[in-house]
Amino acid sequence: MPWLPPVRSKEAERIDFVFWVVVGICIAVFAVVAAVTIYSVMTFRARPDDDADGPPIHGHTGLEITWTAIPAVLVTIIAVLSAVALAENGDLKSNRLQVDVTARQFAWSFKYPQYGNFETTELRLEEGRQVELNLTALDVIHSFWVPEFRQKQDAVPGITTHLPITPTKVGTDTLICTELCGLGHALMRAKVIVMRPADFQQWARAQKQKGAQASAG
Repeated sequence: MPWLPPVRSKEAERIDFVFWVVVGICIAVFAVVAAVTIYSVMTFRARPDDDADGPPIHGHTGLEITWTAIPAVLVTIIAVLSAVALAENGDLKSNRLQVDVTARQFAWSFKYPQYGNFETTELRLEEGRQVELNLTALDVIHSFWVPEFRQKQDAVPGITTHLPITPTKVGTDTLICTELCGLGHALMRAKVIVMRPADFQQWARAQKQKGAQASAG
């Protein structure tokens, strides 16, 4: 069953790993608590004609230590896994692709400074090569999110935010704005096309040449 969107980036693999570990822990904790609750209800329930007071139980120190220590260990595991995933997802490679992303009501535009700074309205990326997206907005706060990449980052007027992504599969996905930005928010979409390295380089060089010809003209 496809519980989550397809995985199309290295960062998504790490995020999904942390997600499923947390889900597994939650299921285990729920199962234990539910089992103990059902057992207690069935074993220690008072009979309909029993009006006597219950035994004056003070508590169980060992049990209290146990149910405090186990959640502390589980939370520590989640924190460590999350910190490692965040650190690895934020690690920038020296050969990364740079793309300047501009958000406005209600459209996206993309510039490629390493290829003559040409501009497009669809985001094209190279399979297996990390890209650093430099995001900004011209009017209000927008938010960059491609479900298949998992990574999400706000585009904020006046500052530049950064988002690294490493696509792993060739294909076409959809960029969605996830910050309510006005009447056209629901229509603020753009294509994200991941290409094979040779095809991307050919496309980028062609766009660079077109930009140079236009400037000369």
